[in-house]
Formats: sequence, structure tokens, C-alpha cells
Amino acid sequence: MTDFDADSWAARFTLLSDPTRLRLVAEMHAHPGSTVAELAAAIGITENAASQSIRALRDQGWVRSEKVGRMVHYEVVGDAIVHRILHDIIGVGHVSAGHGHDHTHP
Repeated sequence: MTDFDADSWAARFTLLSDPTRLRLVAEMHAHPGSTVAELAAAIGITENAASQSIRALRDQGWVRSEKVGRMVHYEVVGDAIVHRILHDIIGVGHVSAGHGHDHTHP
């Protein structure tokens, strides 16, 4: 059998198996530094639902937060695996500043 960490991979896929969490990860990846309100509005869910999903993502180390004044901003942790899953497997791209076009990075 190939040597790999099955438990770790299963946990990653379990986390991404929820459509809300997956949408939030993709949105945070495309727009790092977004607030809960911005993320909720972008994917069409309540702020409470976004907060619950973000908490699960943060607890598993996928998301980090930074408090600036009274606002909390969220972004995907700079884990190469997260980026590879988003880009190579799912096909999520980045929005180019000023152009509004979606570009996928290899």
C-alpha cells in the first residue's frame, strides 16, 4: 500500500464536502481579507451560517482571521495543498484586479 496520511486527507475532504464551506473557501481565496458580512453576501447565506462554517474551517487550520479595529477579516491559510485543491482539482481561479475576469493559475 502507498504510504500516505489517510486520516489527514479524509479530514480535508470531509471539510470540503459541505457546499457552504467549499464556497466560503473559494470566496476567501478569491477575495482575501473579506469580512463575514461580505462573504455571506457573496455566496448568498446568512452571516450566522457563514460564521459557523468559518469557525469549522478556522478550527481545522484552513482559515485565519485578523482583527482590524472592530472588523474581523478572513483569508485562506497559505497552504499549498489548499491552493492546489482549489486551482487544479476544482478549477477555481482568481479575479484580476480591475478586469473582472476570472483567471486560473497553473
